[in-house]
Amino acid sequence: MTIAKALQLIKGESACWANKNKMVKPKLEWADEYFAVSVSESMVDKVRNYIRNQEEHHKKGTFMEKYEEFMRKVNFRSHG
Repeated sequence: MTIAKALQLIKGESACWANKNKMVKPKLEWADEYFAVSVSESMVDKVRNYIRNQEEHHKKGTFMEKYEEFMRKVNFRSHG
């Protein structure tokens, strides 16, 4: 399965579930864009811990600030 197909299914199913359960107002609609990275097996526990505590992490800055911090940390340079 391609990353694009996996993301399409995840986004579609999660939006359907959130809307059916009235989790957010207005209706949840995902953007067409996505960003995907892979994680080495040695980092899986660290990523799980981050996800588990992401509510706390997000109190420390905006999405854009966190995104830019991440991009600097991994030395990512846009090619587009």
